[in-house]
Amino acid sequence: MYCSSFSFLNFEFHVINEILSQADEFVYNGFKGVGNNISLNGAAEIENNGFLKLTNHTVRLLGHAFYPTPIRFKNTTEGTLSSFSTAFAFAIVPEYEKLGGHGLAFTISPTKELAGALPSQYLGLLNASDHWNFSNHVFAVEFDTVKNFEFQDINDNHIGIDINSLKSNASINASYFMDGDSTRQDVNLKSGKTIQAWIDYDSPRNELNVTLSLSSVKPNFSVLSFHVDLSLYLKEFMYVGFSASTGLLASSHYIFGWSFKMNGEAQSLDLSSLPSLPGPRKNNTAFIAGVSVSSASLMIFAIGIIFFLIRKSKKIDLIEKWELDIGPHRFSFEELKKATRSFREEELLGFGGFGRVYRGTLLNSNKQVAVKRISHQSKQGLVEFATEIASMGRLRHRNLVELLGWCRQREDLLLVYDYMPNGSLDKYIFDEPKTILTWDQRFKIIKGVATGLLYLHEEWEQTVIHRDVKAGNVLLDSELNGRLSDFGLAKLYDHGANPATTKVAGTLGYLAPELTRTGKPTTSSDVFAFGALLLEVVCGRRPVEPKAWPEELILVDWVWQRWKEGAILQVVDPRLRSEYDEIEVSVVLKLGLMCSNNAPAARPRMRQVVSYLEGEVELPKGLTPPDEYNGKKGGVEFKDYMQLYPLSTKFKKVSMSSSVSDRDWDIDIEAGLANLAWSSSLSGGGDGRQPCQREL
Repeated sequence: MYCSSFSFLNFEFHVINEILSQADEFVYNGFKGVGNNISLNGAAEIENNGFLKLTNHTVRLLGHAFYPTPIRFKNTTEGTLSSFSTAFAFAIVPEYEKLGGHGLAFTISPTKELAGALPSQYLGLLNASDHWNFSNHVFAVEFDTVKNFEFQDINDNHIGIDINSLKSNASINASYFMDGDSTRQDVNLKSGKTIQAWIDYDSPRNELNVTLSLSSVKPNFSVLSFHVDLSLYLKEFMYVGFSASTGLLASSHYIFGWSFKMNGEAQSLDLSSLPSLPGPRKNNTAFIAGVSVSSASLMIFAIGIIFFLIRKSKKIDLIEKWELDIGPHRFSFEELKKATRSFREEELLGFGGFGRVYRGTLLNSNKQVAVKRISHQSKQGLVEFATEIASMGRLRHRNLVELLGWCRQREDLLLVYDYMPNGSLDKYIFDEPKTILTWDQRFKIIKGVATGLLYLHEEWEQTVIHRDVKAGNVLLDSELNGRLSDFGLAKLYDHGANPATTKVAGTLGYLAPELTRTGKPTTSSDVFAFGALLLEVVCGRRPVEPKAWPEELILVDWVWQRWKEGAILQVVDPRLRSEYDEIEVSVVLKLGLMCSNNAPAARPRMRQVVSYLEGEVELPKGLTPPDEYNGKKGGVEFKDYMQLYPLSTKFKKVSMSSSVSDRDWDIDIEAGLANLAWSSSLSGGGDGRQPCQREL
């Protein structure tokens, strides 16, 4: 077998770029002038100096680069898979030092477009719906720089072997062996250094090996070896190439050279002959110093004026050191001002005690977002603001509203979230909604929120207590999937640790009774709030309805009474018109009563809740009365609610959504006080009352 070479002439200078090519072998020593010999989509582009750039520092971006024609991987007559080998040189440069994402992957795919693939943790390869789909026929070796708990990543600097899923079949910390040395050396994937990788598949032995090096010489030892029969997953003809993505954290992903060969060992790349990243710009310190000396008085005066203008100007973003350590993308104030059209009232989605939320469109990506602008009078200070960014910025789950970034300009604090076009769940189940959710839609939302809470409680690196689970904090995306939002009250602690006593915070009707005694938010107190959510979604009413009949005032008591009478279906939202699965409804109502038990030990954990909802485990036959606490009657009675609920008050409401309701009875409690506030403009007219506060 031989390799032919092609030369491309540039009008400004000559470039010799070897592309050794046959049906089963090719080599790119740089990508300058390759033309149609590489297929690009997404953000991928070839830079002037000849390297391939898959992504830049834009958030939630993906880029693909594939060899333009498919390669035969299987023998036509016998259908056996051939061996293959590839080598490539790459570098990952994060936007901020030590903070980058998400990663790149060498991939073998039946298509080169990868239509429908998502950025972030999906690396531009798959999406949430085709994850684990056997018909994907997608194989990849990932070089991942973000630890994703949904896919059970081992760390934020690893190599993984992925088959039809981003949950790796095998993975290891990124490392390499020195030539002739059996000592493993760790390597930081996002160090910006050029790294050469070799991926070799031995078909007769069903063995896949991944090898890394910082030099041009291939080490004798691979860092990851995996026994797998790829003939079960690869088709006869497949495309080979690369995919990369960014998420909340962004990195530029580069490929400098690439070789590939079927039934043989791919040619190693000479790193010294490949294009490299441009170095830092030379500064003109000597020149500036000379000018400064000759014009000392003028420069001092100019610097003074500039310093004064900077300090006075509200358009300058001052960045302190702590802001570089908290993670997600930092937007400029001007960028968000343009996105929200100078925070126009027409873009207002809602408002509350913490500030206002605006709809916006990011100009560089045309992506719609929700911008939460925290009020100067809000109790959420700088520490809480930074905590929310640092914690929620690293949470990634399909049933959580994703924090895209943030901004701080002096006293202005802003958070940027995914925009949820269908608003919050409470707009669809309370009062007189314009759209009535079907039972299937409600059941899907319930299961989605349960899965999100399970991730917070048990599957993330720390335990996250949301502390404000309610219908108003469940937002609906374009496909009516439920996503839990608003982490302003959330608390984090290590798994197995004892929660610290804190201020009572949350929303009345969803607060577990033990909170007023212990002051310790727990996963069990979140489960109590989720129980209230289950009941209100099925019944179409709030946990407390002051205008209801006396026996229906407190939702959980009414449902329990009907359960005892054997008439449980009488509590189902009449707007469903009996079009629902009676077994599913009964399961959700019974589970809601279990979660609403006054005794924390009697409530199920979220993992059990998910198992019950998925039908994996049967619910227990017996049911403890929800108002029993340690075997005795007790808990919260209606009179305890009445002193905190004015009978005709309409409260301010906010969500990262497309509409604002004028009928919201939720009351946020913080620092031991219930801040009862309303707006005559929202309620359609005032009644002369003044906002009040009551002690708990």
